[in-house]
Amino acid sequence: MILYELIEYDVLRVIWWALLGVLLIGFALTDGFDMGVGALLPFVARTDVERRVAINTVGPVWEGNQVWFILGGGAIFAAWPPLYAVSFSGFYLAMFVLLAALIVRPVAFKYRSKRDSVAWRNGWDWALFAGGAVPALLFGVAVGNVLLGVPFYLNDILMPRYDGTFLTKFIGLLRPFALVAGVVSLSMLLLHGAAWLNLKTEGPVAQRARRIGTVAGFVAIASYALAGLWLAVGIDGFALAGEVIRNGPSNPLYSEVERGVSWLSAYAERPWIGIAPLMGFVGMALSVRGLRAGREVSTLLWSKLGITGVISSVGLTMFPFILPSTVDPNSSLTVWDASSSHQTLFIMLICTVVLMPIILAYTAWVYKVLWGKVTEADVTGNSDTAY
Repeated sequence: MILYELIEYDVLRVIWWALLGVLLIGFALTDGFDMGVGALLPFVARTDVERRVAINTVGPVWEGNQVWFILGGGAIFAAWPPLYAVSFSGFYLAMFVLLAALIVRPVAFKYRSKRDSVAWRNGWDWALFAGGAVPALLFGVAVGNVLLGVPFYLNDILMPRYDGTFLTKFIGLLRPFALVAGVVSLSMLLLHGAAWLNLKTEGPVAQRARRIGTVAGFVAIASYALAGLWLAVGIDGFALAGEVIRNGPSNPLYSEVERGVSWLSAYAERPWIGIAPLMGFVGMALSVRGLRAGREVSTLLWSKLGITGVISSVGLTMFPFILPSTVDPNSSLTVWDASSSHQTLFIMLICTVVLMPIILAYTAWVYKVLWGKVTEADVTGNSDTAY
């Protein structure tokens, strides 16, 4: 027997679907509070010292947190190449805006304190705001469009084609439901950033973070509930029809897909997945409660639970779909027909089993070393090293 055949192809596909979800959740849990702090910066900090305090809560860790984003992109490229090809073809301009915002952020971190000019520093502070708010919003808009379905089809040689021009493809992403999903994402990460500032700062910055984070939390809960209701009554879902080949070649055109069923029918078929949205609501609600009560560690942990639940609910609701098509439902990408080869998935799994514990151990060590609050004395007394 060939070594990679020790694990069935369909099992490996599910494992890598789950691992992709883990990587996306890891990115939201870590880099999510970085983006939240950036988006909150102009509002929670009014003086230069206060802004430096807020920036230095994430300054030592934001680069390490970006690893999860790179790992997620790498996993899509290597484990799900059709998804990588189709999504980048249609979301190209949105991806460009997203990457531009993510590129501006590290530049702002590095250059903000290079001059004492008020105008200079204020400009970079707003760049940090854009570098946090824009990706947080666009990630949600992207997820909303995935749930709605994307206007692409695959030709006979599996080359993706999209309806519309380059510009209209970008504007077409800004659909009402997708914008609601964007609000969920942005407000959820604002809550997460506020929970982080509540843990890492004190005084006026922490107080303002608690007030703004509470409002963001209520918005996140309300918009998440609205998105769920909208998904139930106003959006056509997708389902596989006929015989499902789970160990077959990665060719979506071999599958038969029907449209018109409710996405939420998945909860009738697999009731246990209801734990995901429950985690989302409970986590966000208890995080808001923690902010109002001034609790620190538990508030951040509840926020992490809420984010995990919200992201998991999307993946579990859509399973086995990864990227459905509104133009030709049979071109939709699913777990069973959009992966790399059996051997590739097995080799990648071995590498992940070896390397992931190292990454987690190093991350845990870094946060342990950097544990504690950032104070005004820390930044004013270390002007040469602090941001």
